[in-house]
Amino acid sequence: MTMDDRRLKLLERGREQYRAGEYDKAERALAPLARDLIKFADVYSMLGVIEYRRGRYAQAASMLEEALRINPGYTEAAMNLAVTYHDLGRYEDAKKVYKRMLENRKNTGTGTDTVDPFVKSRIANMHAEVGLAYEQAGQFDDAANEYRRALVLCPQFVDIRTKLAVALRSAGNLTAAEKEFLRAKKENPNLVPPRLQLGMMYYSAGRRTEAGREWREVLAMEPQNQFAKLYLRLLQVHDSKKKGSLF
Repeated sequence: MTMDDRRLKLLERGREQYRAGEYDKAERALAPLARDLIKFADVYSMLGVIEYRRGRYAQAASMLEEALRINPGYTEAAMNLAVTYHDLGRYEDAKKVYKRMLENRKNTGTGTDTVDPFVKSRIANMHAEVGLAYEQAGQFDDAANEYRRALVLCPQFVDIRTKLAVALRSAGNLTAAEKEFLRAKKENPNLVPPRLQLGMMYYSAGRRTEAGREWREVLAMEPQNQFAKLYLRLLQVHDSKKKGSLF
């Protein structure tokens, strides 16, 4: 179907309204183009996002699939489709779409900076969920790999960096774990979990002075933190036993 003046005006209006966040108006302009089977990938991508925002994930997936049929290298549509598949519970399909997208971007030389931040955060959290599943299954190396993939997209997610450090610690890679814990502390000095977990790693490695330092810093930040109190009590018990005392 060719583009006449009427359809061009609808397309221009739909794009403008979509960029302005006027999604109902954008849909009224774009939907007739989709019904006419206009071969513009962004028409279906925009309609897919509109359907997704309404919680109509199956319809969103259908539109985004069409966008990728027209333009297989459409990064934004691929990212949105992966997120939509994930929300539909189609996890394997989400992984396939995401993998193809990464391969296309590698071949064309495009980077993550061109991807919408919201989409990047959704994909990062999907990787983190997979990492947690691996971690719960005792597959710590695989978990660490998923957390690393998440951090490539969103390196500022300190909570995921802490999860990476925990997975590395569980895998026995203490040097790498310490590096990630320290980076998490540096990036957000007011965050308690990295300090608690780093203290546990030091304690398990016999580095009790350093463990105590981390937990005391937690108490300075949160005087009522029960975990820090408990862990410091462990240190006290250990030191008392070394001195031959029962208390």
